[in-house]
Amino acid sequence: MPRKRSLLVVDDESSVLLTLRMILEKEGYDVITAESCAEALGLLDNGGNFDAVITDLNMEREDIGLEVARAAQQVKPKPVVMIITGFASMDNSRAALELGVDYMAHKPMETAVLLSALHRLLAKRRDSGERV
Repeated sequence: MPRKRSLLVVDDESSVLLTLRMILEKEGYDVITAESCAEALGLLDNGGNFDAVITDLNMEREDIGLEVARAAQQVKPKPVVMIITGFASMDNSRAALELGVDYMAHKPMETAVLLSALHRLLAKRRDSGERV
């Protein structure tokens, strides 16, 4: 039996975390949640081994999700990094692109769109020989 892919989902809204956790677990993922940038950084720094990190952009302060993305980029092997935001701008979109974020979605978004992007990105990593 293949191992479940593990995801770190970061958002300061507990209802969003609960909803995403239920959706992603139904899809067969092992989901760990964090309600702040600091909590997410702690999980990433303490050996958190995730296939993907999905983070909100604006939590404790504007654009702090970029710090989560930056920390995730330093983890080896590197997880897929996705940002979800209701407050995209040219500046934070450019910063996400420069960080190498794999996907940036805008709220509200359809669950099917998020799942499709996640499945595609994880399959791309698998097919390229990177970590899955």
